[in-house]
Amino acid sequence: MDDLHKTRYRMLADFLLRWRLLLLVGSSVLTILLYGPASRLDFDQSIESLYAPDDSHLLAYLKSKSTFGGDEFVMVAWSEPDVLSNEGMERVRVFSDELSNVSGVQKESTQDIAKSLAPQNRPFVLNAILRRSADKMRKLSERMLVGTDGETTAVILRLLPEHLAKVSRAETFAEIRAMAAAHDSPAYVVGEPVQVLDMFRYVEEDSRLLFQVSLGLLAAVILFLFRRIRWVVLPLAVVVATIIWTKSFLVFGQLQLSMVSSMLNSLVTIVGIATVVHVTLHYRDMRQSLDRVDSLRQTIVELGPAVFWTCSTTAVGFGALLSSDITPVHSLGLMMGMASLTVLIASAGVLPGGILIGRRSADPGFAPSETALAKLLERITDWVLRRPFVLSVAAMATAIVALAGFFKLHVETDFSKNFRESSPIVSSLNFVETNLGGAGTWEVNVPAPTVLTPEYLDGVRSLAGKLRAIERNGSRQLTKVVAITDVLDLVPGLANSPERIRGKLDKINQFQPEYEPSLYNADSNRIRFMLRALERQPSEDKLALIEEVERTAAEQFDEAKATGLFVLLTFLIESLLRDQLVSFALAAVGIGTMMTIAFGSPRIGLISLVPNLFPVIVVVGAMGWLGLPINIGTAMIASVSMGLTVDASIHYISGYRRALARGLGPEDALRQTHKSVGRALVFATLSLIVGFSVLTLSHFIPLVYFGVLVSLAMLGGLIGNLTLLPLLLRWADR
Repeated sequence: MDDLHKTRYRMLADFLLRWRLLLLVGSSVLTILLYGPASRLDFDQSIESLYAPDDSHLLAYLKSKSTFGGDEFVMVAWSEPDVLSNEGMERVRVFSDELSNVSGVQKESTQDIAKSLAPQNRPFVLNAILRRSADKMRKLSERMLVGTDGETTAVILRLLPEHLAKVSRAETFAEIRAMAAAHDSPAYVVGEPVQVLDMFRYVEEDSRLLFQVSLGLLAAVILFLFRRIRWVVLPLAVVVATIIWTKSFLVFGQLQLSMVSSMLNSLVTIVGIATVVHVTLHYRDMRQSLDRVDSLRQTIVELGPAVFWTCSTTAVGFGALLSSDITPVHSLGLMMGMASLTVLIASAGVLPGGILIGRRSADPGFAPSETALAKLLERITDWVLRRPFVLSVAAMATAIVALAGFFKLHVETDFSKNFRESSPIVSSLNFVETNLGGAGTWEVNVPAPTVLTPEYLDGVRSLAGKLRAIERNGSRQLTKVVAITDVLDLVPGLANSPERIRGKLDKINQFQPEYEPSLYNADSNRIRFMLRALERQPSEDKLALIEEVERTAAEQFDEAKATGLFVLLTFLIESLLRDQLVSFALAAVGIGTMMTIAFGSPRIGLISLVPNLFPVIVVVGAMGWLGLPINIGTAMIASVSMGLTVDASIHYISGYRRALARGLGPEDALRQTHKSVGRALVFATLSLIVGFSVLTLSHFIPLVYFGVLVSLAMLGGLIGNLTLLPLLLRWADR
């Protein structure tokens, strides 16, 4: 650091020390005032928010919604012995009516076996038609409204569009689940809308609860390390202030949290805790020879540049996510970029006053075995300096093996795998898919004429048969295919002209008014086939099935398109992963550029990337070798890890340069840096790993993966910065 920069940081130190109490009080008051606005930050729980606006799968889904209406279904299934008896039918009818009256349910659209086989309040002629077709109607309802064993049944509820419902989806599902639990034979609730809501609910609830628990654990760890309450309160105060300030800014900017950006609390904790731990240890070292005020002044002067650049490079790393077209990823980049800089402001406002407040000294204490840790770090330095070739070869071999694991990576599209096996949604899926067939509801839609003709309907029947015949490993892949011809063919009489087809449809509309519009839209010239498939199946099977359905439909009709929530959830991770490749590359370039500016050396800029790319490669490669799938929580692990682990490199390089400036040679400077900065890296990393271990308790599996993999990436970054970085710095100075 040149004389000009030293003078500026001395002026900053003098300003912060002179006004420290005013800054502390002002920061505290601001935090209290902004708590209200911060608590009003909304959580966007729409599946659409997880896709780029121009994504082809999303556009197809939105087009279908506008053409055929909102198709969000909830299935309530249970065991009902003798369901086809009069008594069984009556019990189904009663429960179905109760469910239909739940607020948020489209009452007239409810389907159940009683209404299909024994409709009430219908014209006599229609009842006669349906009675004559009872066997065909039952066959049509199998694996949808009644099980093939005749002892399992289901009620299918169609949800009102959210803008028309008087209550939230959460309230609707809570009431349905309460009624299902209270039913004589416990009922199971499934459906893609329920899975999506559970996903967002778990993320929101777990993020809040686990953040509070992790703060408690971190407080215990920091107290163990520094033996003073003050040094526990200070890092937590910086983290809490940063989160409240950032969230309030987001509210004022009319932004929302979403699935990905809900990680805000956890990521801010990493940046905030690491920053304060470095300040604490440096201040403690200064206190060996200086008084409190001079120790803090010297800490600000020497550590200020490193803190500034760590927050700035972290902001740039996360800022790369702004390149994403996916709303949650874009918002995470904006939020974390803002939060990283806010950590800098919160530290300046809280730490000077907090460290020096009171007349009694409360210096941070020493952790047990800290002397042994210093000696261990010194031995690591000696080993690195003595065996550069062995270390280089070992690192390259590890990287090559890890890169090979990239070819074994696979994407998890079984959305139910995001939940624990003991969760209600998984238990319900298991029941439905065992007794009623697949719980995944979707569609394939194709062009249609304005007026239906016999020739066109022959093509519809033919395609329906081909779809039902799709097999893999000797088993049918689609558990249900519903076409407009299925009920049309139950009405007696010929359909050999458009007029007679229209007459049949008019009769059907009298007892099932939504059947035709839910499958055929003459104005948009589209017709669709409603499909059901197993939700709980391997990801590659799902992708293959969707491709096979589209290919089979396209052979008969042009412009065939498969869509629905089932399809959206299948391609969700693939969309996130594709988007992250660009943002990761931008993050690497941006961080390398910032490091070059920070240290005035392109060589140092490149060197700093190596120990931070290394853990990312190893962690992602290990996922491939271990067979861990890429899910919502792991899709962004590369970009997030890159933005977090670089902080350690900045502190290490800064400490190394300070040692050189004091006249030490490169090897002695590395030893000194290992003993001082190295301890801070170890303490910060271990503290955060303990805090993030709480995420393993989450109900939402991607959060578990995220906590474990970020912890491993930080541990890898620690190892890289204590072994590879010294080796590279020694090479650079030569």
